[in-house]
Amino acid sequence: MRMMLKASMDTEKANEAIRSGTLGKLIEESMAQIKPESAYFTTDHGKRTAYLFFDMEDSSQMPVLSEPFFLNLDAEISYTPVMNMEDVQRGLAQLGR
Repeated sequence: MRMMLKASMDTEKANEAIRSGTLGKLIEESMAQIKPESAYFTTDHGKRTAYLFFDMEDSSQMPVLSEPFFLNLDAEISYTPVMNMEDVQRGLAQLGR
């Protein structure tokens, strides 16, 4: 299932990771593990935030994908099922049957 992982990073922990040079490596390692179809980085409510869109094969992946953000950045994590335009069109085609 296509999912959106939102990781909002604690400002001080992210600042420490930047100062120590580990933030870039953490993000690279997470991208290699998650293999997102797209990834966006911005701020949300004043926190550095990553939005990663990827295919989750099984919910058992959640701890493995989340822990690096929890442990290193004291991040707040959320997972949300999402659709692309093709998914929406397939869903709408099933209405009224």
